[in-house]
Amino acid sequence: MRLGRINIDADQTGAMLRGWIVKLKQCGVLSGRRTMKATIWHNPGCGTSRNTLAMLRESGAEVTVVEYLKTPPSADKLAQLYRDAGITPQQGLRMRGTDAEERGLVQADDATVLAAMTAEPKLIERPLVETDKGVRLCRPKELVLEIL
Repeated sequence: MRLGRINIDADQTGAMLRGWIVKLKQCGVLSGRRTMKATIWHNPGCGTSRNTLAMLRESGAEVTVVEYLKTPPSADKLAQLYRDAGITPQQGLRMRGTDAEERGLVQADDATVLAAMTAEPKLIERPLVETDKGVRLCRPKELVLEIL
C-alpha cells in the first residue's frame, strides 16, 4: 500500500488503525454511548476514503456509505454539506486528475461549481463525512475525529 510518499505494508496499516482505535477510545467515541450515525460520500478507489471509512467503522459508528460516483449528491445536498463543513464549493473541488482548473471552476460562482459537480461527480473531492456533530472533508483522514 502506498500512503503519500511512503510505502506501508498490511501489518503497518493494521497497527496504524489499531492506534486510531486507541485514540477513539481515549476521546470517548468508543465508550458505549449511543451509536453515532455517519454518512460518508466515498470512492472505493481512493486510499484516503478507504482509510476514513475504516476509521468510521472501527469507531462503532453506524455508517451509511454513498458511492458518490455512482449516486451523486444533488446540488442542494452538496451546498448543505459544504456550508456545514465551513468551506466553499470551490474548496470542495477535486483538482488532481480533473479539468477543473482548465474550465475555470476555481474562480466560478457557487452555482456553476455545484452544477459541474453534480454533472461530473469526479469533480467532488472526497471523502465527505457527515455526522450529528458536523461535516468534514476528511483530507487528511484524521479530520473525521473532529465529528465523532
